[in-house]
Amino acid sequence: MLRCGAMRCDPGQLQDRLEPLFRDNFKSFGELGAAVSIWQHGQPLLDLQGGFRDAQREIPWTADTLVLFWSATKGLGAACLLHVLQRENITLTSRVAEFWPSFAQAGKGEISLAQLLSHQAGLPALDASADVLDYGAVICALEKQAPLWPPGTVHGYHARTFGFLLDELVRRIAGTPISDYWRTVFGEPLALDIWIGLPASLNERVATIYAAKAGKPPAPEAFYRDLATPGTLPRRAFTSPHGLHVVSAINKPENRAASIVSFGGIGSARALAKFYAMLANGGELEGRRFFEPRTMQLMTTTLAAGIDRVFGIPTAFSAGFMKDAPEAGRNIFGPSLLAFGHPGAGGSHAFADPENKIAFAYAMNQMEQSLLPNEKSLRLVREIYR
Repeated sequence: MLRCGAMRCDPGQLQDRLEPLFRDNFKSFGELGAAVSIWQHGQPLLDLQGGFRDAQREIPWTADTLVLFWSATKGLGAACLLHVLQRENITLTSRVAEFWPSFAQAGKGEISLAQLLSHQAGLPALDASADVLDYGAVICALEKQAPLWPPGTVHGYHARTFGFLLDELVRRIAGTPISDYWRTVFGEPLALDIWIGLPASLNERVATIYAAKAGKPPAPEAFYRDLATPGTLPRRAFTSPHGLHVVSAINKPENRAASIVSFGGIGSARALAKFYAMLANGGELEGRRFFEPRTMQLMTTTLAAGIDRVFGIPTAFSAGFMKDAPEAGRNIFGPSLLAFGHPGAGGSHAFADPENKIAFAYAMNQMEQSLLPNEKSLRLVREIYR
């Protein structure tokens, strides 16, 4: 049995158990290029990578390969806002409009930071048309948007709007975009190869992202049926603000350079795992403390749980991070009730387990049409704790 928790995981044993599963992802599960990184007690335990950065299988995936994380970026953005709130001693009971007065339009004056961070604000879709690459237009549309449900009564995944809500709050309170705040506070001090808005000089290291292949039935079926049906809430949530709906568009250098906090983060699996290692280690790494215990508690404490109005399945959220929903019948963040993280579209996955001091990140470039992490990463997670 792999000994974790109070005992340190044995790196050699971890590799013996996980490497065959990782390699099998390419043989049996259709993986093209991928990497996995696992840390414990603030130290790297295992890094594996394999496959190719391109469909022609000409460019090998190496340790320094960067790739789009999609919605796993939301966890990074949430961490930035939580750090700002910690620095300014602002509690989650504060109203969003206290820092962003024009947000109070259309009945949003009482929405709290806690409700916004846990996808309870009722703003998963926009009535006004706005391009995802036009930051000012999206913010204007959010200011005028009326909540789609009474804030705080239910929750629903804010697929595209969430990053803009986080970004504007950081700009209002800290005076800088999240893309810059990320690099200044976390990226550069921890030497993390992760950017929300990729510098042009790094494009040569980035793996091409590929849309899911036809043939395998999407799951859950009801969500994907609604996603394809105009007028449904899932369709609206995933298409507003509009733009960059075709996967191939995100491979263009000019779009990689855009600072899209909802789904634009690009980096390495090792860097993503290292960031979560800091969170798993109580907010401290390499002799530097980034988060106080009170802020860490905001990440581990569930604020919203139940049937997600957008996904149509049970989900749960803490302050900006996803948690395992008790009703879901499966764990995507391991067995600990304290674990939290954020997956990304198509199969990317990352989380922190503060109870066992474990951090995990999986990144890939061949997407699958499945909601939340798929078996290619989840069977690795299960094996860690077996």
